[in-house]
Amino acid sequence: MSNERLRSALLKRGLTYADLGEKVSVDPKTVERWVTQPRRPHRAHRLRVAAVLSEDDGFLWPETANDRASVSASQAELVELFPNRGSVSSEFWLSTVDRAVDQVDLLAYAASFLHDALPDFADLLATKARSGVRVRLLFGDPDSEAVERRGREEGIDDLLAARCRLTWSYWAPFLEEQGIEARMHETTLYNSLFRFDDTLLVNTHALGVAASHSPVLHLQKVAGGRLFAQYLQSFESAWSAADQSVLSVAIDEGRPQR
Repeated sequence: MSNERLRSALLKRGLTYADLGEKVSVDPKTVERWVTQPRRPHRAHRLRVAAVLSEDDGFLWPETANDRASVSASQAELVELFPNRGSVSSEFWLSTVDRAVDQVDLLAYAASFLHDALPDFADLLATKARSGVRVRLLFGDPDSEAVERRGREEGIDDLLAARCRLTWSYWAPFLEEQGIEARMHETTLYNSLFRFDDTLLVNTHALGVAASHSPVLHLQKVAGGRLFAQYLQSFESAWSAADQSVLSVAIDEGRPQR
């Protein structure tokens, strides 16, 4: 059976068998066999291929997802478990932003703590964006059913929608910054995600419990690990489904104009 996922990833990147072979130090015929035959490369080659193609090796070779090395790498990705979001210090948040050089992705409904408790966060993020860091903001649509439901489940009713409007009002001056992209989502969130290059903070959600009272997983990307990649796939799914028209800084009752 051919490996259509690997074939598709090569086509997506515009790479030939020879191109990939050169990048991972194998013969082009070997790459061809990986694609056209049920051949599974050694783990070192799988990880190099995954890095070149910006894919997870478990996606390219699903049968490896639960092998011992992959499980061990996934376990190594968990650096620390914070019992609640408040136990993540402001110094940690700011230093994590400050170290970012490529990508910052934020997915939440309101994440109002970022401007309530971290007054320098947005300015620092704007500075990073001006230096070339890609920043993606993905916050909740205050009029969406998902936000209304989450507010009701937390017992705060319309307060969550109000927080979403406040968040959009707060971030409005930053939406014109080069490098900052923003979308408004109506996704049911199982976790809020805060990604800074290869560092990821996962604020878990539980029914009836405020996100601020819920645990935070501190993950660090490890080659061959599954956790970081899985959560980032979740972000990409929400980003793709979100409203792409939130581009203006004009605010109408706390909502960016469409």
